Amino acid sequence: MLTKCRNGQQGVLMEAFLYKPLKGNRVRCDLCAHHCVVKDGEIGICGVRENRSGRLYSTVYGKLVAANIDPIEKKPLFHLMPGSRSFSIATIGCNLKCRFCQNADIAQVSIGQQGVRNGTEFSPEQIVAAAVKENCASIAYTYTEPTVFFEFAYHTAKLATEKGIKNVFVTNGFMSADALEMIKPYLTAANVDLKAFTDDFYRDYCGARIAPVKETLKQMKAFGILVEVTTLVIPGLNDGKTELKNIADFIAGTLGDDTPWHVSRFHPTHKLTHQPPTPVDTLISARKIGINAGLKYVYTGNIPGHGGEDTICHECGKPIIERSGFLVTKTAVKRGKCQFCGEPIAGIWM
Repeated sequence: MLTKCRNGQQGVLMEAFLYKPLKGNRVRCDLCAHHCVVKDGEIGICGVRENRSGRLYSTVYGKLVAANIDPIEKKPLFHLMPGSRSFSIATIGCNLKCRFCQNADIAQVSIGQQGVRNGTEFSPEQIVAAAVKENCASIAYTYTEPTVFFEFAYHTAKLATEKGIKNVFVTNGFMSADALEMIKPYLTAANVDLKAFTDDFYRDYCGARIAPVKETLKQMKAFGILVEVTTLVIPGLNDGKTELKNIADFIAGTLGDDTPWHVSRFHPTHKLTHQPPTPVDTLISARKIGINAGLKYVYTGNIPGHGGEDTICHECGKPIIERSGFLVTKTAVKRGKCQFCGEPIAGIWM
């Protein structure tokens, strides 16, 4: 489907966006909320941005470890052109260190680490051409954290926008305001992980803080980016009814009651293999908590067949998009409105 890039800037390191030189050949990276100060010859927390003689470089520009065609529902984005295809790409690296990372083999690694594949080189032009050829309505920067391969995402998204293709970030939201400001003209939608609602959880299980994530969510909504939120519900860690209610209240009260919330099932992985899978009843309860908080669209993830994948019209109560896993089986949305009662449905529709 894709061929290797034989020329262009992929053959060399790409100088990073959004960094500031400091004394002693140090630099401060301002791409994400860590604002790493990186010494000469070292890399940042993300594992892929390196200081070479006082200049910061992305070491993964165009070096893709994943390039797949996915249904947009897999992101998950349920209100962005349901049933469409999204060309999905990733490099290695992440700026969080989640102990429950579902893609740890490519996210929780560093460039040059023994046994780590650096990826195959592609250009933005090749990615966009492939998306056009495969009739993909969007390009998703996903699987790992798009912030850490921001330069490649930016160049690709800009070109994709010129070709009429939409761009999607699947992100932890721990980016800087400057990065979001830079990408906003080309970013159509984002699914943002809101992993819990306490700073303790973010610190102890992700190596981060919650405040920048909440700020990213608020700014995305203010910029008119379509936002959907995902919470991976982990037994004993973030599944308390009070915490789930706090998340639901924040989404409804701060982001808007038409913001979709996905509550997804955890499966033991990475450094939390001792934790059990999330009980189905917990997710059903979480969905009810979201609906009771006033959210119009609450979905359960990773438990197909339990009815929590369908979009229900909040006005007439009828199912207007029916899904089986990632497959849309029936739709009753026309020009962004419920075909049964005419109520506008938040989203971007084909």
